[in-house]
Amino acid sequence: MGCPTRIIPTAGGAGDAPQALSLIARQQAKVVTTDTAHDTDAFRAAIAARSARAVIPSHPSRAQRLPLDRHFYQERHLVGCCIGRLGQLRRVATR
Repeated sequence: MGCPTRIIPTAGGAGDAPQALSLIARQQAKVVTTDTAHDTDAFRAAIAARSARAVIPSHPSRAQRLPLDRHFYQERHLVGCCIGRLGQLRRVATR
């Protein structure tokens, strides 16, 4: 895909946020980019503890908006489109 990615499939009813800490546990990254579902203070603190920068849009329920580097967040969109396209391919989606 052109960038290092790690995917952990979960059950359909499981939320994404509980998997977030395990995804970055063994990774050495300078920037962690994700969507608003992972915008929690605990997750941001875990990212900062690894000396990385969090590029996460503020959740609408957050009282005070945090700054967002839009250039890095646009890169996340490209990866999301690629994964979505792979999901449309029958051979990949059914295995």
